[in-house]
Amino acid sequence: MGSCRIFIVRYKILQMRVKYNRVSTISQSGNRFTADNDNYDLILLDKVSGSVAFKNRENGGKLARMIESGQVKELVVEEFSRLGRSTGDLVSVLAWLEEKEVNVVIRNVGLQSRPNGVKNPLWNMVSSLMSSIYSMELENIRERTLVGRAVYVQRGGKLGRPSGSSENQKAFLEKPKSKEIAKGLRKGLTIREVSKIVGVSTKTTLKVKTLMTV
Repeated sequence: MGSCRIFIVRYKILQMRVKYNRVSTISQSGNRFTADNDNYDLILLDKVSGSVAFKNRENGGKLARMIESGQVKELVVEEFSRLGRSTGDLVSVLAWLEEKEVNVVIRNVGLQSRPNGVKNPLWNMVSSLMSSIYSMELENIRERTLVGRAVYVQRGGKLGRPSGSSENQKAFLEKPKSKEIAKGLRKGLTIREVSKIVGVSTKTTLKVKTLMTV
């Protein structure tokens, strides 16, 4: 009887070097990126406003799924702003890319996050700086909000519920459907379940739930 050989084939996910570009409007062609003559396994371009989160963009979402499945080893962008709609969003995306051990290359500053697979100490400093800037932005927003409220009151504005709102809320909760919603919520049903049973929108159910705790 002849010998039988068993061959075991191991499949390895191809890890790619990807260039990601984003331009703000459909009228922009992205030609300014052609100055980059490096070799890439894949080049992706989104023509979308920077206000759209990275993972919510068409090709940004496609790239995110590839990264999640381990297909990307290096991601190249022209500048930090290509990856986020705000400092907070950018910090979140960079942390996620680091978690996935993707080497991020920022061409306009010549910076890499994980050259040769080892985290760059300088990258840690840059990430920390961005986190600090984001915290400062949040604090500035809070301060501007407080100042705005103070100015509003000084000019005769009134904060809090409008006059008569408690009466209106009480009348709303007395409605038959509001009572049905409240009954379902007290039983421990979810907002979606209650909405389906009573035949109302989840927004209405959420309103009842909110008023029940006031």
